[in-house]
Amino acid sequence: MEKTAHDIIIKPIITEKSMYAAAGRKYTFKVKKDSNKFEIAKAVEALFGVKVAKVNTMNVKGQMRRYGRFTGYRSDWKKAIVTLKPDSKGIEFFDSMY
Repeated sequence: MEKTAHDIIIKPIITEKSMYAAAGRKYTFKVKKDSNKFEIAKAVEALFGVKVAKVNTMNVKGQMRRYGRFTGYRSDWKKAIVTLKPDSKGIEFFDSMY
């Protein structure tokens, strides 16, 4: 089954740190765990109509949470930081945030 761009990019990550990075043309997304850098770059280019310079990915371990006397972990996930080329336009969704 072919993965679409909407399958690969799950959601944008909106934090103070990611908003500061967005000013420097670096945008942060939560992505599917089995996607690679090439798939992520194609998905961002297809969804937002921009040119991607590079993609950095990292696997994030789920945090421990307690529910009363029971403990468990949130699920692990993958984060991608996408850097755009200097001649590319920005992503409007992030530009409207700051």
